Amino acid sequence: MPRNGDQGRKNPTGNFGKSGGSGQGSGMGRGNRGGGAGLGPVGECTCPDCGATVPHQPGFPCAQMKCPKCGAFMIRKP
Repeated sequence: MPRNGDQGRKNPTGNFGKSGGSGQGSGMGRGNRGGGAGLGPVGECTCPDCGATVPHQPGFPCAQMKCPKCGAFMIRKP
């Protein structure tokens, strides 16, 4: 027999009312899919060793670009 307020509604387990589960949900909704900083198409790539700068090329991370002067990997500067 349904309790007051349940009005005959059942959950998928066939029980009336609220379930007493203590789970943490489906695990969705956290994180950002492992993406990077996403600074956009503007900015510069700077060498941490010699200080040389080159314009950032969209679609090509600065960390994969080598410095044209000394050969070190560049870092992104917005």
